[in-house]
Amino acid sequence: MPPITDQALPQGNIMIVDDNPHNLKLLEDMLRLQQYEVLSFPRGRLALAAAEQEPPDLILLDINMPEMNGYEVCERLKSNPRLSGIPVIFLSALNATEDKVKGFRSGGVDYIAKPFQFEEVQARVETHLKLRRAQQAEHDLLERTLSGAVGTLWELVQLTSPALASRCRAIRNIVLWIVERLEIRDPWQYELAATLCLVGCIALPDEVFEKAYAGQALSPDEDQMFRAHPESAARLLSNIPRLEVVAEMIQRQQRPPAKLSVMEPARQGAHMLHLAFEMDRRVFRGVAPLDALAELRSWGRFDDRMLDALQSYSPAQAEFELRRLQIREVRSGMILDEDVFSRDGNLLILKAGTVLTETWIERLENFAKVRGVELARVRVPRVAGIEKSIAPIHAASE
Repeated sequence: MPPITDQALPQGNIMIVDDNPHNLKLLEDMLRLQQYEVLSFPRGRLALAAAEQEPPDLILLDINMPEMNGYEVCERLKSNPRLSGIPVIFLSALNATEDKVKGFRSGGVDYIAKPFQFEEVQARVETHLKLRRAQQAEHDLLERTLSGAVGTLWELVQLTSPALASRCRAIRNIVLWIVERLEIRDPWQYELAATLCLVGCIALPDEVFEKAYAGQALSPDEDQMFRAHPESAARLLSNIPRLEVVAEMIQRQQRPPAKLSVMEPARQGAHMLHLAFEMDRRVFRGVAPLDALAELRSWGRFDDRMLDALQSYSPAQAEFELRRLQIREVRSGMILDEDVFSRDGNLLILKAGTVLTETWIERLENFAKVRGVELARVRVPRVAGIEKSIAPIHAASE
């Protein structure tokens, strides 16, 4: 078999929707000669079902069809978050200006009049596929940039205060519990807001955060410090593209709307963060989840649907083995059970509670070479992928 060259590779997946068999056959043959993969359908409903299963790169769509016309098909596509980015080119014998305007308003990106010349179809297909690929490449770059920025912030939280990171994880778990039961689509903003909702607290002394979270009395200055953390977090996040809504959720978490008559993400997210925060504070102090929920329900300020979603909530119990390891033996995912100091005891390298990542393991290794580091006592999650050959000190659960 000859090697596959770049020229032999498909240039894109194109869907054709037209109730005229002659048009379908003509376009299929022409596009396949240009190395496109082609799927064709005589009805809009069939095309929508197929697109849901495997989204194409581009759709050529007739307007006048039985059952569902092209405008309706395009509107259905654009209302589906998974399919809304697919470019749609209308093919139609309707050449009046109002027909073209209607096509663009329904979500089409281009309009080719019948009878068409294949050179024109090919040129417009190539143009919109290039635009689509450029947009996708930009989107992927933005996603990687966003992921990197958020990852850096999260590592900063873990390094600054493992106790703070632990509470962020607990709040995130509560929020995910709620969004799953409310069947909120595309919940990444809620999850991210929950993960970083306390990032502003990295500016606080540990004792102030711990007193505030435990509900202990604060001095006026300490109270002011703690109340400022949502604004501090919002400032950190507001300059990161696509995190404007996340920043608003976090900024408003201490003063969310009492009742949610409008369910737009920023308001709903702020409300959810406030509920998760208050729930975790009580569970953290040892209050049973159902008792904590009953107290919060009595306040009358939280959304009933969210409270009902937490009726079955139970904090996850992670099982650990406690081990004392050489620095070269620690792995990502292990959790420091005690502070790690330099061998002379004068320098704190990492705090107890830090979840080890490649970055923190590299820090330990570097300090071990320069300053010397004693053995690290770590909690090892009982999961696959971590060596079992090291004898545990004893079993523990958190």
